[in-house]
Amino acid sequence: MTALAALWLPILLSAVFVFVVSSIIHMVLPIHRKDFGKVPDEDEVRAAIRKASPAPGQYMIPCAPDMQAAATPEFKAKLDEGPVATMIVRPNGLWGLGPALLKWFVFSLVVSTFCAYLTAIRNAPGAEAKVVFQMTGAIATLGYVFSHVHEWTWKGLPTAVMVRFAIDGAIYAMVTAATFAWLWPAAA
Repeated sequence: MTALAALWLPILLSAVFVFVVSSIIHMVLPIHRKDFGKVPDEDEVRAAIRKASPAPGQYMIPCAPDMQAAATPEFKAKLDEGPVATMIVRPNGLWGLGPALLKWFVFSLVVSTFCAYLTAIRNAPGAEAKVVFQMTGAIATLGYVFSHVHEWTWKGLPTAVMVRFAIDGAIYAMVTAATFAWLWPAAA
């Protein structure tokens, strides 16, 4: 077993490396430029939403208050008539990128910490780099690759977008695994 405190450097650096790689993927490469489509008649849709004045939050259209209401012919007619959508409403004004980037970095630290903890349980200092790479890579895959599957399953995230996020996640998992394999403590 390896003490978690001995793994602070790979935890921190893997999160930093993932942050840098994700910034390159999202800001330099064209991979995610078509993840969002523009709504036809956007100004009319915006006016309708503004008129309804929903508070910031997550919404479903149409939305039944319970399973009994969802089973009514009226609700089924709304579904057939459409549109059927999930929507996230943010506060008005410029969307601050700083808080989102901070949340992403903290998420990466959490994934790296779980990689360290679970790998340290089974591996002593001086463990073979291949074993450390395999374990941390598998654990990081669970955190990064599968983090969008629920949105694909329940919220209708397009399959192509989910696949692109999964590819990103696989890259982040490999970056994390390589960092831990490189910086795993040597035997005393």
